[in-house]
Amino acid sequence: MLFTQMTFQAALPEYVLAVVALGLVLMAAFTGESLGSRRLVKMIALLGYGFAFATTFILPSESQVIFLGLFKIDGFLVYMKGLVLIGAFFACWMVDEDWSDGVEKPEYQVLIMLATLGMLLMISANDLISLYMGLELQSLPLYVIAAMNTRSLKSSEAGLKYFLLGALSSGMLLYGASLIYGFSGSTQFGEIASSIAQNGASSGMIIGVVFLLSGLAFKVSAAPFHMWTPDVYEGAPTPVTALFAIAPKVAAIALLLNVTHFVFADIRLEWMQVIIALSVASMAVGAFGAIMQKDLKRMMAYSSIAHMGYALAGLAAGTQQGAAGVMIYMTTYIFMGAGTFSIILMMRRDGLPVQKLSDLAGFSSTHPYWAFGLMVFMFSMAGIPPLAGFFAKWYVFLAAVNAGLIPLAIIGVLTSVIGAFYYLRIIKLMYFEDVDQPLDTNAPKENIIILSVSLIVTILFLFIIGPLREWTYFAATNFPISGAL
Repeated sequence: MLFTQMTFQAALPEYVLAVVALGLVLMAAFTGESLGSRRLVKMIALLGYGFAFATTFILPSESQVIFLGLFKIDGFLVYMKGLVLIGAFFACWMVDEDWSDGVEKPEYQVLIMLATLGMLLMISANDLISLYMGLELQSLPLYVIAAMNTRSLKSSEAGLKYFLLGALSSGMLLYGASLIYGFSGSTQFGEIASSIAQNGASSGMIIGVVFLLSGLAFKVSAAPFHMWTPDVYEGAPTPVTALFAIAPKVAAIALLLNVTHFVFADIRLEWMQVIIALSVASMAVGAFGAIMQKDLKRMMAYSSIAHMGYALAGLAAGTQQGAAGVMIYMTTYIFMGAGTFSIILMMRRDGLPVQKLSDLAGFSSTHPYWAFGLMVFMFSMAGIPPLAGFFAKWYVFLAAVNAGLIPLAIIGVLTSVIGAFYYLRIIKLMYFEDVDQPLDTNAPKENIIILSVSLIVTILFLFIIGPLREWTYFAATNFPISGAL
């Protein structure tokens, strides 16, 4: 039977989000855009994310394939789904009635939930067709919410750029998938892996893998497929930017790990070259590009490009240790990103959002707690011990070194040093510059809570890295490859 108790349990988070999203569609259609309606929709959405996250604890940790081979679940996928749901919860909770930057409409929550559902399906994809369907279910709502602030020309421009370049990346991914299907005779991941193991990989198969990885690289904004990121980060409303910065990146990285370490495990020498090139380009573009920015959100866009380069360094190792390192990296990235954007969303002058670096001058004297939080996140992103970002970079670079990719690790360390410059520049502005026009001091309690939770995780990561390392290494055992080359 297609639907059994096992299939129901294995896909329980997806069922929860699908049911809640359909309910919110009806609610948003019939209750209108009143303040009470927006609050009710937001509350139900938050409960949906919370319940879906709770169901991840009862999902099977052993590998299971259901729905005629289209859907897969294992310990690694469960862990990454939990991170996506945390990121979506933060992005939903950030939206306040008076601090929403034009996305206070009830349909915003519906679109986020549908996008999150697509992310979960994309993570569990076990077939090229289900991979594409999950990817598009994620992407289509994000195209809309990027341009949701109709009062802003930059928001409309961001949505259009994201849509056009996203369509291009989807075309590249589909072309790669068609080549893989043509040379393997199947769209299912297990059968593709078996075909490669038995017959090897032809030139056409390798070309298909390159196009597939290029399409996925767009979703993680890895260079040279990053061109949409700075404009979209700057133009989209800040809550939308916060969502883009965390949840979709985790889903795309999870899919990249699953595809490379499982489907193409027998040709890792081939795909490693692609991932190494993406990693080096992303680290360099992110580090040097961020130095020249005067807009805080554009700077964070280049910072995210660099961070994806660091994560790809762990992925390029092609080992279980590298996969575990990437999982640790994305865990820290979720909280650092959510905390940083919660502060950016609170940056207002006379009720209007501001996002220039110069607006942070004297920030510590007028907003000491916010400045302290931003300082901690900047130090963490720079990789300063004993903060969370240090351990994240340590484990991905260690995996790269153990896999024999010493030059890649050296490049990662050097670009981290360069990146420290623009992070320290923010700290200098906040603590060593005089305030010109102070920012507003009031802020939604939701953002303060997100900031506080992210701070606690970032500062106290030293005390949870031990069990977290064990969990991630256990989850990575689902991959068939191990050890160094």
